Amino acid sequence: MLNWANFISQLFNGLVLGALLALISSGLTIIYGTLGVLNLAHGAMFMLGGYAGWMAFTYTNSFIVAVVVGALFVMLVGIVMERLIIRHFYTRPPEDQLLVTFGLGIVIVELVRFAFGSLSKAVPPPGPLMGITNLGFMVYPTYRIGLLAIVTVALLVLYFVLYRTRIGMIVRAGIEDAVMVDSLGINVYKIFMLVFGIGAMAAGFAGIVNAPVVSLAPDVGEAILVQTFVVVVIGGVGSFPGAVLGGLIAGELISLTSMFNPAYSYVVLFVVMTLVLMFRPRGLLGAVGRE
Repeated sequence: MLNWANFISQLFNGLVLGALLALISSGLTIIYGTLGVLNLAHGAMFMLGGYAGWMAFTYTNSFIVAVVVGALFVMLVGIVMERLIIRHFYTRPPEDQLLVTFGLGIVIVELVRFAFGSLSKAVPPPGPLMGITNLGFMVYPTYRIGLLAIVTVALLVLYFVLYRTRIGMIVRAGIEDAVMVDSLGINVYKIFMLVFGIGAMAAGFAGIVNAPVVSLAPDVGEAILVQTFVVVVIGGVGSFPGAVLGGLIAGELISLTSMFNPAYSYVVLFVVMTLVLMFRPRGLLGAVGRE
């Protein structure tokens, strides 16, 4: 039923989802922008962060520890993947990169399924963020408000790293021209390893902080991966601000369309993506970098 209370609630839902998609997409877009690798295992990284955090929570009963462990574990997995496998595909055709990352995603999902089964796992929100909050004009789950704040802080930290530190300057230079960065005497392979780790960590962090909202399952990353790619296309490949803008647009589209008919939420999302590709092939804030 359409009413103002429902509309405002869906706007908030879209804002929370959009911020989460922005965080995941920022990791994917800096990996592709810097390394030129379209990481189809990114959704599996999101799922893996949730499971790593769930295990940490099971043993410590601390949500903070779960978030830290989930993010750092996926960062470590990303670094190992880059060193052992991904770096051998930088000069290979794009289809080889797609196949190897797609295969790695399947392997990760099936290993998690083998270890934990297919039944969903739940991570409760921390005590202070349980229940609902009266905002005056509506009541809203407290943890979703907290999640919006958590993801916003994470995006600000990532922005600071990319735009206010030396490593961020090198990463952004690598997005524009990796050959030039290499010619300046900077070990681009170490930078690539770090970038892949940071991108994976963003997905893992999102996976665990989202666990109290959506139960964990081995296939939870599949839908997120599709949405993330759409966000990157809308916002622009290699653009951090584009990932944020694209995430917010996608989140609101999915949420508001679901208010009328959930079956059409993805239809509207892909229609908007198609229109962006037609009129802005590089995305709304796309960087002129890798072709």
